[in-house]
Amino acid sequence: QNPKTSAIVKQLVAEGNAGELQKYFGSRMEFGTAGLRAAMGAGISHMNDLTIIQTTQGFCRYLEKNFSDLKKRGVVIGFDARAHLSSGGSSKRFARLAANTFISQGVPVYLFSDITPTPFVPYTVTHLKLCAGIMVTASHNPKQDNGYKVYWENGAQIISPHDKGISQAIEENQEPWPQAWDDKLIDSSLLLHDPYATVNKEYFKDIQKQCFHRNINKETNLKFVHTSVHGVGHKFVQLAFKAFDLSPPFAVPEQKDPDPEFPTVKYPNPEEGKGVLTLSFALAEKDGAKIILANDPDADRLAVAEKQESGEWKVFSGNELGALLGWWIFTCWKNHNRDTCAIKDVYMLSSTVSSKILRAIALKEGFHFEETLTGFKWMGNRAKQLMDQGKAVLFAFEEAIGYMCCPAVLDKDGVSAAVITAEMASFLATRNLSLSQQLKAVYDEYGFHITKASYFICHDPKVIQQLFDNLRNFDGKNTYPKSCGRFKVSGIRDLTTGYDSSQPDQKAILPTSKSSQMITFTFANGGVATMRTSGTEPKIKYYSELCAPPGNSDVEQLKKELDELVNALEKHFFQPEKNNL
Repeated sequence: QNPKTSAIVKQLVAEGNAGELQKYFGSRMEFGTAGLRAAMGAGISHMNDLTIIQTTQGFCRYLEKNFSDLKKRGVVIGFDARAHLSSGGSSKRFARLAANTFISQGVPVYLFSDITPTPFVPYTVTHLKLCAGIMVTASHNPKQDNGYKVYWENGAQIISPHDKGISQAIEENQEPWPQAWDDKLIDSSLLLHDPYATVNKEYFKDIQKQCFHRNINKETNLKFVHTSVHGVGHKFVQLAFKAFDLSPPFAVPEQKDPDPEFPTVKYPNPEEGKGVLTLSFALAEKDGAKIILANDPDADRLAVAEKQESGEWKVFSGNELGALLGWWIFTCWKNHNRDTCAIKDVYMLSSTVSSKILRAIALKEGFHFEETLTGFKWMGNRAKQLMDQGKAVLFAFEEAIGYMCCPAVLDKDGVSAAVITAEMASFLATRNLSLSQQLKAVYDEYGFHITKASYFICHDPKVIQQLFDNLRNFDGKNTYPKSCGRFKVSGIRDLTTGYDSSQPDQKAILPTSKSSQMITFTFANGGVATMRTSGTEPKIKYYSELCAPPGNSDVEQLKKELDELVNALEKHFFQPEKNNL
C-alpha cells in the first residue's frame, strides 16, 4: 500500500521490464543472525514497508511461541536517521510499522520517540527485562541501504537456531494482517511506551561505573574532536563526556547533525580511515585538538586518531585500540581490586579474526582470555553465559573497530568506548604519554602483535565458492596448501567444514557454519592468516597477524616479514587476476 514502491512496480510492469522485476521479486531477503540488511526499494528483495511488516509478523509469531509472558514483558524498537526518498522508506517509518504489528497482537512496545545509538536497544532489553529488541539501522553501509537487527531476551544479538526459526515464521506469515498498514493506530494505544527519557538517564548512570579518574577528567587540558559522520552519535557522546566530567569534544559542524544523504563522505564508514576523517583533521588543526574520536552512523563503532610529534596523524587500527582499551580496562580493574583471588573470575574476549594481544596480556597477568567466532553476537552471548556463572567480563573487542567496554551493553558500543578512550588519554597525558607511546609500551611488555587486514570485492558467489574449493583441494582432493610462496604452513583450521589439524581428533572446537567460508592458516614463522566471506557485503576478507614474544623489539623486521606474508597470501591463495577480484 505504499504509493511510491507500488508505482515503481507498476511502471516496470507497464514497460515489460522482466530483468528488473526479476531483481526485485526473484528472491526474498535472507533473514540471518544479523537480521536483514539490503537496499531500500520495491520488491521482496529490498527493505520496504511490506517486507518490514512481513518480517515483524514472523518475528512476532516466533516470540509468541518462545515466551508465554510476551504480552506482559514486550519488546523494544529503536531506529537511526536513514531515509530513502524515491521509495518512501525510512528507519523511523519501518520502526513504527514494526511497533504497529506487535501492538495489533496485544504486545507492549517500547518505541524510542527519537533516533538512538544501536547499543541503546540491547541496553533496554536487559534493563527493562524485555523479551526482544529490534534496531532499524544499516550501520555504516552505503546510504541506500537499511537493516533490521534483532536482540534476544539476554540482551545479545540472536544466534542460530533463532535465525532459522524466525525465517521460517516469516515465510508462514506473509499476508499483512488486517491493520498492518495503519501505523497511526499506535499513537492512541496504551501498549505504546517511550523509553527515551528513562534509558538516557540510566545508561549514562551505568557507564559511570567505568569512570575511574574524575579529578583528572575535570582538570585535563587535552582537547578532543568528535564526528558522528552524519549519524546519531553527536548528542550521546556529548552527554557521555558530561557524565565523566570531561569538557565536551569539538564536534565537526558539517557532520554533527543526522543526514541520510551522508553528503561529505564517499562511504560513511570510519573503518575506511583517513578519507572519512578529512574534516575532523581540519577542525583538530584549527582548535588545537590532539585526538579525534569518530563514530559510525549508528554509533556502535569507534575509530580513533592521534596527532604525532611529527605533525602526522595516526589512525589506530581496531586491533591497536583493542590492545590499548584491554590494557586500560584491566589496569583500572587491578587498581580497584586488591583481592588477588578475584582475578580467577576475570575474562576478556575477542573474535578469532582479531589480534591475540588480549591472550598475551591474560597469560602474563593471570586472567582468562577466550576467542569466539567472528561477530559480537558470539561475544555477547558468551559474555552473558560467563556473567550468569558469576564471572566478570571486563572487555570484548573485534578488529572491525567494535568494543564492549561496559557489561551493561552486551554488544559493541561506540558511545562508552569514546568516553573511556578520552579518559584513558587524559590519564596518560598526566604521565606525559601519548596513546601511541602507551601502545608501544603495551607491545614492549606483552610482545609485539603486528596485524594487517584487507579485502577483495567479488560480486559472483560462484567465484567465491570456487576460490575456497581450490584451497581445500590444493594438491589433489581434500588437501590444503603446505606452503604459501616461501612461507611454510604449519596448521589449518577450516570453520566451514569443521577441520582443525592441531586437534588430536582433527575436529575444530569453535562452532562451524557451512553457510559461510572461513579458513585459518598458521605459518611456521609464527604468522596467522584467516580468509573469510562477509555476512553483509560482497567481500572476501583476510586478517593476518605476526606475534613476537616479549623482548623481540625489531618492529621494522616484523612488519617487513608480515608484508611479505600478505603479498604471498594475495598472490597464491586469492589469485586476484585469475579470479577477477
